[in-house]
Amino acid sequence: CKPVLFAALLAHNEHKGPAEIPSKRLATYRFCHWFADRHGIPFNMPAAHPFNPLPFLRLAIARDCRFSVISRLFQYIWVESADNPEFHNIEAISRVSGFKDAEDEVGHPAVKEKLRQNTDEAVTRGVFGVPTLVVGNWLFWGLDMTHMAMEYLEHPETFNQDAYDRIYTLPIAKARS
Repeated sequence: CKPVLFAALLAHNEHKGPAEIPSKRLATYRFCHWFADRHGIPFNMPAAHPFNPLPFLRLAIARDCRFSVISRLFQYIWVESADNPEFHNIEAISRVSGFKDAEDEVGHPAVKEKLRQNTDEAVTRGVFGVPTLVVGNWLFWGLDMTHMAMEYLEHPETFNQDAYDRIYTLPIAKARS
C-alpha cells in the first residue's frame, strides 16, 4: 500500500471528487452501503464525509503501511466513527487503541515527505483516483477493476490482443475544451 493524497490527484487532473458532485456523492454512498451489506462487511459512514485524511495517511506511512495498521484505521473510520464528529482530528485518533503516539508520528517531516513522494509518483504514473492497483505499467482503478487486476496477474497473455493494443492509438474525435 502506498498512501497518496487524493485531493492532489484531483487537482492535478482538474477534476472534482465524487463527493463534490451531489448526485455522485449520494450514488457512491448508497453503493458503499449496498456492497458492504451484500458481502457481510461491517460498515458505517463516518460522522462527516469528505474529511481531512492527512492524519490517517501519515499514520499509515509512519507505521510502514502494515496491513494490521491499515485494517485498524479502516475499522475506526468506516465502522466506529459514525457518532464522533471529531474522528478525523489527530487528538481523537490518538485515543484509539493502538494509536497512542499518533500525534508525534504524523508530524514527523520524513512522514510528510514520504506522502508527498508517493503522491508525486502516483501523478507521474498517471494515477487519477483511489484505490488504484499498479501492476507493471497498467493501472487498475476502483473496486470494479480488482478482478481484472487479478486476471492480469494470473494470465497476462489475455491482454496481449490487438483490441487492447488499439486502445493506445485510438484517436479522439471530439473533446471538450
